[in-house]
Amino acid sequence: MTPLPPPHQHRLNAVEGWLALGLPEEARSELDALPENLRRESAVLDAEFAVHAHQGDWQAAFETTGRHMQWHPDDSGAWIHRSYAARRRPGGGLGEAFDLLLPAADRFPMEGVIPYNLACYCAQQNQPDEAWRWLLRAAQISGAERIRRMASKDPDLQALRARLASLG
Repeated sequence: MTPLPPPHQHRLNAVEGWLALGLPEEARSELDALPENLRRESAVLDAEFAVHAHQGDWQAAFETTGRHMQWHPDDSGAWIHRSYAARRRPGGGLGEAFDLLLPAADRFPMEGVIPYNLACYCAQQNQPDEAWRWLLRAAQISGAERIRRMASKDPDLQALRARLASLG
């Protein structure tokens, strides 16, 4: 991603800072001060998603990621964020999150977080064998040790903990 020109990049940095401090309203103010012509930039859309996520407004986060995917279809992060928001938004859930992210597994075959998240969705839907297959794919892409470390701490993958030693 290309950084925005100053002073706009400084505003995006401020968004991150305010969110790190747990102050999403201040972060929103920084976003709102950006000119309209920058609202379609990937970095701005990522920041908007983060503000909505911090506020727990998963419907708005979902809508933001929809625009992000429309304007930047080759940004894998938009696909990942959309499924994350779909899982949490009213009327959404694990099945929707899985279905929305599944096409991204083929579209971005070297993005390990995609099969990792698909494993999480399967595990939470009581599909441990399917979850394990996705976790193996994530390990092939991102490295078994890294995935083992992540999965051992992830509550979504609790059902797979006994199998993690054989990962890789």
